[in-house]
Amino acid sequence: MAGFRTPVISLMPDLTPSPLRSQANGIINLMGGLGGILITLVGAFLYNVSITLPFIVSGVLMVLAVLMLIFFVKEPRQLGEAGEAREEEGAFDALKGVRRISPAARKSLLLLMLSIFFWFVGYNAIETFFTSYGVNVLHIAENQASLLFSISFIAFVLFSIPSGYIAARIGRKRTITIGLGVFAGLLLMGFFVPNMIVIGIALALGGVAWSLVNINSLPMVIDTSDSDANIGTFTGLYYLASQLAAIVGPILNGYLIEHFRNYNLVLLMPVIFFILAAFSMQGVTRGEAKVHA
Repeated sequence: MAGFRTPVISLMPDLTPSPLRSQANGIINLMGGLGGILITLVGAFLYNVSITLPFIVSGVLMVLAVLMLIFFVKEPRQLGEAGEAREEEGAFDALKGVRRISPAARKSLLLLMLSIFFWFVGYNAIETFFTSYGVNVLHIAENQASLLFSISFIAFVLFSIPSGYIAARIGRKRTITIGLGVFAGLLLMGFFVPNMIVIGIALALGGVAWSLVNINSLPMVIDTSDSDANIGTFTGLYYLASQLAAIVGPILNGYLIEHFRNYNLVLLMPVIFFILAAFSMQGVTRGEAKVHA
């Protein structure tokens, strides 16, 4: 998956002009979310039929997806040679492209990557430990906690496309900052009032706020680049920041929860990291949609 994810996602900006990339990324996340929901529902049925059947169906779907990509998705011809150079460079050294941009742009990119790292560390606290939070703080069953958290995911999927249009209207940086602030405020409310109704509302509205952040972050990284020939490299940098957070986040948050012996920190830790992300975002000066003549 690590081998094909970055090149596949890089096709989006190859095929989409800069002003429409937030909306296009919203569509990608919508389809991914719907696919996740569908396979969760169908997978349980397939598993009851045969333990191996979900794996067989997944393999067949993957082959069909690759065939559709080969025969129906056509890259713009002018990107051919540049695309080959970009893929080779990204495969050997994703950080090489950073050296070719100006110091001011480089500073903006590093601050943006730091912001991405911060907000994914924060979100991973909820994503990883919410079931334990539900059991230990809300005193509900594990399956009820999982169902409660799914409210946030559903809200995120439903609002993925509108969040792209909001960013096109008011700007990506402002949209992301608003999303971080709203989500932090909702989680802080849940931290002080830990009951199911309040948490349910916080998660539902938090899913909307998270879509404002997540949908527009990849387009911001891509449009930090001075040239479309670097799209693959910059996409790789985005996944570098997010996957590093996926490694650090659960370890750090788990340590703090265990150290203080307080599962209510599951809602407080994201607030801290979202505030850090919003603060570092204020130094980001690039990444808005480019207007092509």
